[in-house]
Amino acid sequence: MGVRIGVIIALTTLLSYLHILNALREEALAHLERYVTERSQREQAIFLLAKDNHTVLKKALEERIQSLTQEEVSARFDRLFVHLPDGSVRNRAEGFDGTKMPGVFVPRRVTLDADMRRRLLAAYDVLSWYGPAFHTRFTNTYITLPEGPLAIYWPEHPTWSQEAEPDFWSLDFDFFPISLPQNNPERKTAWSQIIVDPVSRTAMVSASTPLDTEDKHVATISHDMFLEEMVARTFNDVLPGSYNVIFRDDGQLIAHPSMAEKGSAGSYNVLETLKRPDGAPAQPGTPEQLAHIRDIIERVKNRPPGESLLKLPEHGEYLATARLEGPGWNFVTVLPEATVTRPAFQAARTVLLLGILSLCLELGILYWVLQKQITHPLLAFTRATDRVASGEFHVELDTSRNDELGQLARAFRLMADQVQRREEELRHANESLEQRVEERTRELKELHVQLVQTARRAGMAEVATNVLHNVGNVLNSVYTSAQLARERVNDLRLAHVGRIAHLLQEHQSDLGTFLTQDERGRNVMPFLSMLGQNLLDEQREILSLLEDVGRYTEHVGDIVKVQQNYARTPRIHESVQLAELVEDALRINLAGLSRHQVKVVRELAALPPVLTDKHKALMILVNLVSNAKYAMDGVPPAERVLFLKLERTGTDHVRIQVHDNGMGIAPEMLTRIFQYGFTTREEGHGFGLHSSALAAQELGGSLTVHSNGPGQGATFTLEIPYVPAQPET
Repeated sequence: MGVRIGVIIALTTLLSYLHILNALREEALAHLERYVTERSQREQAIFLLAKDNHTVLKKALEERIQSLTQEEVSARFDRLFVHLPDGSVRNRAEGFDGTKMPGVFVPRRVTLDADMRRRLLAAYDVLSWYGPAFHTRFTNTYITLPEGPLAIYWPEHPTWSQEAEPDFWSLDFDFFPISLPQNNPERKTAWSQIIVDPVSRTAMVSASTPLDTEDKHVATISHDMFLEEMVARTFNDVLPGSYNVIFRDDGQLIAHPSMAEKGSAGSYNVLETLKRPDGAPAQPGTPEQLAHIRDIIERVKNRPPGESLLKLPEHGEYLATARLEGPGWNFVTVLPEATVTRPAFQAARTVLLLGILSLCLELGILYWVLQKQITHPLLAFTRATDRVASGEFHVELDTSRNDELGQLARAFRLMADQVQRREEELRHANESLEQRVEERTRELKELHVQLVQTARRAGMAEVATNVLHNVGNVLNSVYTSAQLARERVNDLRLAHVGRIAHLLQEHQSDLGTFLTQDERGRNVMPFLSMLGQNLLDEQREILSLLEDVGRYTEHVGDIVKVQQNYARTPRIHESVQLAELVEDALRINLAGLSRHQVKVVRELAALPPVLTDKHKALMILVNLVSNAKYAMDGVPPAERVLFLKLERTGTDHVRIQVHDNGMGIAPEMLTRIFQYGFTTREEGHGFGLHSSALAAQELGGSLTVHSNGPGQGATFTLEIPYVPAQPET
C-alpha cells in the first residue's frame, strides 16, 4: 500500500513538474528572443550611425581635396603647422586649442610633398567642419593618409597630436590595414579589432572607410568608440537570472561578466585584458570559464542560418543570439536552464511535500500492523539463521501457522536439514581436495625446475649467438686485412732484385765502367734506390695490415670476454679516447665500407678521456656501422654517406650518433627494432641491435633510433655517462 501511494505521489509530482516546466520554458524562451532582438537593434545603432557619418565625410573630403588650389595650400599650411626640431610636423602651439580644432601629426620619417600637403590640409578642414557635430556620439574622428600623416579631432585628449612620439607610426594599428585594397576590396566601412591607443592608453574599437580617387587610395576616415558604456549595459541590463556576452567571429571576447577586469574608467571592461597596451595577448578567467565561453562561441558560429535560439546541453543553458550590423559582432544572452526549471521545481516540491505527509500517515498505520504480525516472527527467523550459521542445525520455529510465515518456517527447517547433510559431504570432499593439492604442488615444482633449466639453455644460446654475430664482423675484417697483406706480398718487385744482381754479375770485371759509362749501368743505382724505397713502403703497409690482424684477433677475444661477463659483474672501466674508439670501429668495418663504396663523414669533438667499458662500447659501434653499411645497399654508390658525430650533451653524458642515408625505418618498426630476433634483412638474424641495446644499458646509458620513414635514412644514438678519467701521475 505504501508503495502504491508513493508511486501515485511520484507520478503526480512528475506530471505537475513537466506541465509547469513546459509552460515556463515556452514563455521564457519567447521573452529571451524578443529581448535579444531589441537589445541588438539598440546596440548596433551607434555602428550604423558611424557608417552614415563616413559617407558624409568621404564625400566632403573628396570635394575639398579637389577644390583646394596650390596657392591656398601654400598660404595656409605653413601658417597652421610647423616643422619641429624632432623632425615631426604638428600644429603651431600658438593659438592651438585641441578642444575646438583638429590636431595634425606627421612622423619625422615622412617627407611631405605638394599632393600630401593638399590632402592633409583638406582633412584638417573637413574635421573642423564635421568633427564637433559627430563628437556628440563618437569619441573622436580622424583621417589618416597612406603615407603616415594624420589629422584628428579628439576634445578629450586635446594635446594628443602634441604628445605623440616623433616616430609614432599609426599605419601599424589595425584600423588602417583593414582599409587597404588588398584587405578591403569592396572599399566599404570595416571595423578593427580592439586596439589600445599608445598616447591615451585607452582600449577602443575603430571604424574605417577608405577614400579612393582615380583608383588610388588617398585617405582613410575613422571613428574611435569607447565601448565602456556598451560593456556596462551588457553587464547590468540583463534578464533576471541571465547574463550577456559579446564576441567576434574570430573568437575575440568583447564582454563577459565573469571574465572581466576592472578597467581604468571604473567599469568592468574585458577589452583591456584581451589587448594589453604592450600588445601581448591575455586570457583572463579560469580554464573552466575559458572552455565554457569557447563552447558558446562554437555553438553560435555553427548554428543553422536564420536560427537565433540555441541550446547548450553540455552546460545546461539556452542561448539567444543576434548579429550586430556593422562590426559583425555576436550579441548573445545566456539563460541557465536552472532559471527556467527553478519555479517548476518549487511547484513540484510543494506537491511532493503534500504527498509525503499523506504517505507518512499511511506508513504509521502500516508500522503498527507489521510490528505485530511480521516483525516478531522475523526476529525468530533471524535468531534461527544465526544458530545455523554457527553450526547448530536444530532450530525451533512456529510451523503451526497457515500463512506465508508458517510456510517459510517449514521450508527453513527443511533447509537446515539439507545444509547439515551437505556440510558433512563438503568435509569429506575437502579432505580429498587437500591430497590432490599436494600432488599438484609436487608436479608444479618439478615443472618449475624444468622451466629454469630450459630458460638457462635459452640464455646460453642467446649469448653464443651474440658472440658469433660480433666475432663474425671482426673476422671479416681479419680476412680482408690478411688478403690485402697477401696481395701486397705478391706485388713485391723481388724479381727485379734478381735481374739487377744477374746484370751486375755479368759486368763484375768492369763494374766501374759499366755503372758510369753504359746506359743500362747508369740506371742501375737510381733504380735500386727507387726499388728500395718501394720495398720499404710495401713493408710498412704489410706491417700495418698485420698489426690490424693482431688487433682484430685480440678484439675477438675481448668480444668473447664481454659476452661472458653479461652474466657476471661488469668489467672494470678504463680510460678511453672516444674519438679513437670511433676510428677503431670504422677500421674494423673498413673492408666492408670500401667494398660498398660508402663515404664516411666525421664530426668528432675533441673530448678528454672518459672511464667506460671500452670493448662493450666498441662492440656497439661496430654493430651500428655494419648495419648502416647494409642499410645503404639500395642507394646509388655515389650517394652513400655515413655520418658519425661525437659530442658532449650537458655535463653528464656523451652522445655518439651514426647516421646513414639508406632505406630508413617505417614508424611501426621503430618500437620493435631492438627486440630479440627482429630483423628486416633476409640474411639478418636480429641479434646485433638487441645485444647492443643491452650493452648500452650495462654502460649506464641508452641506445635509441630515429627515422623519418622509408627512404629517409636512420640515426642511431648511443649515450653513455660522462665520467672523466683521472690524469695519470
